[in-house]
Amino acid sequence: MCFLGFGSYFCYDNPAALQTQVQGDMKVNTAQFMSLYAWYSWPNVVLCFFGGFLIDRVFGIRMGTIIFGTFVCVGQVIFALGALFNAFWLMDAGRFVFGIGGESLAVAQNTYAVSWFKGKELNLVFGLQLSMARIGSTVNMNIMGWVYSRVQDLLGSTGHTTLGLTLMIGGVTCIFSLICALILAYLDKRAEKLLCKKQGKTGEVIKLTDVKDFSLSLWLIFIICVCYYAAVFPFIGLGKVFFIEKFKFSPQEASAINSIVYIISAPMSPVFGFLVDKLGKNIIWVLCAVLTTLASHIMLAFTFWNPWIAMCMLGVAYSLLACALWPMVAFVVPEHQLGTAYGFMQSIQNLGLAIISIAAGTILDSRGYLFLEVFFSACICLSLIAVVMLYFVNRLTGGDLNWSAKKREKLQKLAAAEAEEQEKLRRQNEDDLAKLRPKDHISLRNRYLSRLGAQLPANYYSHLPTLAHRSVLK
Repeated sequence: MCFLGFGSYFCYDNPAALQTQVQGDMKVNTAQFMSLYAWYSWPNVVLCFFGGFLIDRVFGIRMGTIIFGTFVCVGQVIFALGALFNAFWLMDAGRFVFGIGGESLAVAQNTYAVSWFKGKELNLVFGLQLSMARIGSTVNMNIMGWVYSRVQDLLGSTGHTTLGLTLMIGGVTCIFSLICALILAYLDKRAEKLLCKKQGKTGEVIKLTDVKDFSLSLWLIFIICVCYYAAVFPFIGLGKVFFIEKFKFSPQEASAINSIVYIISAPMSPVFGFLVDKLGKNIIWVLCAVLTTLASHIMLAFTFWNPWIAMCMLGVAYSLLACALWPMVAFVVPEHQLGTAYGFMQSIQNLGLAIISIAAGTILDSRGYLFLEVFFSACICLSLIAVVMLYFVNRLTGGDLNWSAKKREKLQKLAAAEAEEQEKLRRQNEDDLAKLRPKDHISLRNRYLSRLGAQLPANYYSHLPTLAHRSVLK
């Protein structure tokens, strides 16, 4: 199950690991290069709303996982063929197809986890899934340059053919993930027969009309999400050449430092998730993450300090924000709107990433890395403003986003006790009304006859437990 998304995450950052080679071999500028990331995001602006619906109502979890895994494989193959045939438009098309499967495959993976594991086990499984995804990204960053060099030695020259073969080799990880999907489908089918277990469902209920009911706090969370991730993922996509040009790193060193964000995220995400669960105060954690990220971008932009410091800070902040920000959605919307809220959040995140990726490439082509870092810092500043506004809005409206875990748990217990008390009252009222409910004519006749001492039909005595006046029967 954890390996289900390994190939998708491995191949997602293939362009970042091979930025120099892609731009050189395909003869494209940075804006065109970043369109590879934009084309991945475009289909997910829409599919984030419908991925869960397709898994629940159309394909089922098993077939849906296989179909989305196939999209990932086909997309990577088209991407590699675009390089082999020296057709950059085909590479864009491949990333588009890859994007159709990538995000929805993650939804299917989470659905399997919820279906197979419960309670505390589920937190561990989600942590392992996230760690495996980050390991896939890290391995890609550090190995694809080496693979390109080996293919280059084999062919004796560089060029689009070398790039295409390298990307095709990288696609083997997608085939591996597809095989995992097939095995998982078999195991789930077997469990259904042996354990009488039903297929898992996402549980998502998407109603676009719910958007009009979203609170100001939720919209501020959306702004934080878009502005923050817009300064992280596009930066990683362009980071390798940045470290080579500004800090004079070798390609291997640049790949290593560019992947440190994912390396730190793998073990730290479960740790921060545990801390946030135990301590609460989500807004404060998000504020700390945003400030740390802003500090790291300023260090990278305006100093020549060892960039490992700034990148480690970015890795810690990135892990912390994910653990504190995404759960806040569940605190500000009713349960029946959660599917819509998370779908909308992912949708505008992908829309923001698509637009910012192209904008980042254009800024780098025309202004250079200094202006690009200033642009990323400005995005983080917008996120910081939204966090501060969220703090005050939450305080003024009496929201629970910044409650401690103990206070939240105490109030949840009180709410549960109150709900139980109301349920008891409701049942008591129903019982009282049942006693006052008029009897039908047969019941009234039999009751009257019993008072007179008349002999009743034999079948009447089989219903004695349901009568209120058994004591008067003779």
